[in-house]
Amino acid sequence: MAPVLILMGSQSDWPVMQHAAKMLKDLGVEWRAEVVSAHRTPDLLKSSMQQAEQDGVPVVIAGAGGAAHLPGMLAAYTAIPVLGVPVPSKQLKGLDSLLSIVQMPKGVAVGTLAIGQAGAANAGLLAAQIIGTTNADVRANVNAFRTAQRDKVMNGPDLELPDA
Repeated sequence: MAPVLILMGSQSDWPVMQHAAKMLKDLGVEWRAEVVSAHRTPDLLKSSMQQAEQDGVPVVIAGAGGAAHLPGMLAAYTAIPVLGVPVPSKQLKGLDSLLSIVQMPKGVAVGTLAIGQAGAANAGLLAAQIIGTTNADVRANVNAFRTAQRDKVMNGPDLELPDA
């Protein structure tokens, strides 16, 4: 299977988007990351999606900040599921990115995750879950991750009132 494709509009998005890569790695899913700007390299954006289709890429994770057109433009060029991660911006802290990604017109779907690192990590998890629908090993890894999450909560310290 081809690796999950992680795309971002700028190298400065990597500190957020690396959390998607880490989650995929932890769940045993191959990935590759590239910088493709919807505004500065539109021809590269189109050819990247054509290549992804030819390569059999199962899921694309796209992170973008500010105007955040990358996920929507990618989705316009492919039927591959696109998961959008709003990258925090300096001016509006990622709210602009979130609204740009989540408000797609009817007929162009982008699965939109939370702003920032948590959204990137969850994009990796969701991509693994999508792949897990046809790959038993990845599904087992996702189930083990969820069990570990549950156990961490269940085995946490007992809560007590402080001495008065």
